[in-house]
Order: sequence, then structure tokens, then C-alpha cells
Amino acid sequence: MKFKEYAFRDLLTNIVDNRGRTCPTAEQGIPLIATNCIKNTRLYPVYEKLRYVAEDTYKNWFRGHPKPGDMIFVCKGSPGRVCWVPDPVPFCIAQDMVAIRADETKVYPRYLFALLRSEEVQNQILNMHVGSLIPHFKKGDFANLYLQIPEDMGYQHQVGDAYFSFCEKIESNHQINQTLEQMTQALFKSWFVDFEPVKAKATTLEAGGSDEDALFAAMEAVSGKTKDQLIKLSAEQPERYAELRATSELFPSAMQDSEMGDIPEGWNCLPLDTIAKYQNGLALQKYRPENEDDYLPVVKIAQLKKGFADGKEKASSNIKPDCIIDDGDVVFSWSGSLMVDTWCGGKAAMNQHLFKVTSTDYPKWIYYNFTRHHLEEFQRIAESKAVTMGHIKRQHLREALCAIPDNPLIEAAEQHLGLQLNKQINLRLEAKTLSKLRDTLLPELLSGDLTMSNVEEAQAESQDVVHV
Repeated sequence: MKFKEYAFRDLLTNIVDNRGRTCPTAEQGIPLIATNCIKNTRLYPVYEKLRYVAEDTYKNWFRGHPKPGDMIFVCKGSPGRVCWVPDPVPFCIAQDMVAIRADETKVYPRYLFALLRSEEVQNQILNMHVGSLIPHFKKGDFANLYLQIPEDMGYQHQVGDAYFSFCEKIESNHQINQTLEQMTQALFKSWFVDFEPVKAKATTLEAGGSDEDALFAAMEAVSGKTKDQLIKLSAEQPERYAELRATSELFPSAMQDSEMGDIPEGWNCLPLDTIAKYQNGLALQKYRPENEDDYLPVVKIAQLKKGFADGKEKASSNIKPDCIIDDGDVVFSWSGSLMVDTWCGGKAAMNQHLFKVTSTDYPKWIYYNFTRHHLEEFQRIAESKAVTMGHIKRQHLREALCAIPDNPLIEAAEQHLGLQLNKQINLRLEAKTLSKLRDTLLPELLSGDLTMSNVEEAQAESQDVVHV
């Protein structure tokens, strides 16, 4: 494979920025993505901590605009991070980043994207400003970064498309998971926090309706469908209708007083630490590996936020099992950055300030969702403490009350909330496998060591993984 060396600048036809100054923002308008939105683990910008730009500001302030197929390149802070611009373009870009456009007479855009994401080029970019207080990829650096490009444009297309295919599958998993998360949160809140099916039954009966009317009202609340839609469902999907009716029958038709206020009749009011065990982690600096070949990576709050154990610290594999986490376990950080998540980063040792949440009495979806439900209050408690790292105490778990239904409704909800949570975990694990496969193949693809048939095999392998 023959390669030709180019300066990065010579591979581009356009570089778009926003004048390098802070852009006036508004409460609503066009999303303004900043450097925190660009991650090398994602194909497109991630909407985090968004600000907005008014329409007039957008028209008058920006001298250039990203186009679909451009790339967003971070210049300051974490230089070298790069993502793809989607079609349509729903955002404008903040300072410290640029939109770049490939010169397609020299390089296939997707190939350039894969090359910029490679570990070798990422290291080149970082090493250009080692020791800088705030690393900054300057205008002159576009002419000083040299890249090796295959002369065979067909090979560029094969490699670029293969890499992009992996990224699209990973992105699809993320998007599906976001949708599932929104659906499960809405469903859990409706059934077990706002008690909408129960209240629908009670309201109908209070208005003089029959038991059948009350059941139908509950079915509307459970499904989110109108009466006409339910009638249509009964004709077109009788089994689905029967299942919906059976689930709705499990909700009581009255409320009762409890320690946490009104809850459905017959349900129990229980604290979080009764429905689940919250096992604190260990001070793992006291449990170093006995040898370098037998260890567990350490997970602290930082690794929980990243979603993977980066291996910066190692612990003995002989710690007590209660403090070892694996894929699918619920982990709750009770200090610093309070968050709860289903861990998908592999087998690891759990450090102190993290809880491993388990239960022998209730399914995972119950203690996961109820912990999430109380998270906002826990965060408020932690923020109110006049210490460096705000935290909660076990007494706050005892004070966090939950309305727990009887077993038949728990089993029925498992078919919705339980299955959806498991699907989210599986999608994340698939994305992890795809990312590893993509990043393992990338150096060989870029070096020219793989043939066209190897590229096609890699694409086929990615298809197999995503359909597991």
C-alpha cells in the first residue's frame, strides 16, 4: 500500500469557527454545542449542558456554518476530539472548536475521520503541546500536523465506510437506549409514583361509573391510549388487549393513608434500605494485588461516570464478593457526584463512596428505579452540606419511602420495566463490544495491513455482533 504525506491543512477545503469569542446566549433558540459535547466515543455531538443562541444572533454572529459531512474538531482543552456533523445540522458551534471540511480530491471524508480518531494521531496532537497549562491546537498547527494518506482512493472508501459503519451501530444503540430510558421513567412514574391507573379507577367510581368503566379508565392510564384506540386494539390485537386488561385489573380502585401520604390500597410503604441492600465499597488502597497477573481494576466515582474501569488503579481479586461489581449490577455513588447507574464496564473492585445495590426480595427494576426516583432529593441533601464532598448517610436511605405493590402487579410490571431495563443493559454491552472491535481493527486498517476482503469480514463481524 502506497501512502502520501500531507499537512493536515492541505487536506481541508474549509475551516469554520465562530470568531473565537464568547457568543451571546439566550434561554431558547438554536442549540450551541461546546467542547464538552464532543466525545471520541460518539459519532455525533452529545447534547450536554446546552446553551442556546437567538435566531438574530445566529444570523449576525456566525460567518460560517457547518454542513452535513463536516467534522467538528476541538482545538482547546481536549484538542483532537472530533465528531461527525449530522444531516440536518441542528446546532451552531461555540468557541475553542472548528468545523472542518475534507478536500475530497485528496482524502475521503470518512477516512480522514477514522484517521483523526486513531490513537497514533491523537497522541501526535497531544504531544504537540505537552506541558501546556491548557492544551491548544492553534491555527499554525493545522500546517504542522502531518498525516499519511493511502493513494488508493478505493481503499480509503473501504476503510472509512467500515469505521463509520461501526460508529453508526454504536450510535444507534445509544439513541435506542435514550428512548427506552425516557419510556421506562415515564411508565414507572405513572404507575408507582403518581399512581395514575389507581386514581383513574377511583375518579371514575366517584363520578358514578361502573366497575367496567373504572377498569377501562385504568386501561387508558396504563397504556396511554384513548378509548377509541383501545376499541381498535381489541379488534386488531386481541391478545395484547387481554394482557392490558389483565394488568389494569391488578391496580386497586382506592387510596389509603400511609407514612408517605396517600398510596394505593393494599400497597406497602417501605424505605429504600428495606427493599434493597446498599453495600458500601472498600478503601481499596489497603487491598493491593498480590501479583500483577491477578487483579481487579478499581472503580471509583470517576470510573462510574465514565462507564468503564480505566485500570489506573488495581486491587486484589480476593476481596469480599459483595464489593465486586460486574455487568448489570446497580451502582450508586453516595458522595461527591451522586448518581445511580447499571454498571456495564466488566468485573471490577468497588471503592468506598459507592454502593452496590442488590435485593433478594425484589427485582432489579424496582430498586433501580426507586433509587433514581429519590436521587434528586439525595443530591439536594448532599449539596446542602458545608463540606468539600457532599454526601448522604444511611439514615437518608431509611427516610426515602417507596410505595410497593403486591406480587402479582410486580410480576406484571416485570414484563415492561424489567425487560426494558435488561434490553438497555444488553444494548450498552453490545456497544462496548462493537467499540472494542472497531478500535482493535482501526490501526491495521489505517496501516494498509488488511486487504479489502479483511475489511468486508470486519463489517460482517460487526453485523453479527449487533444482532446477538
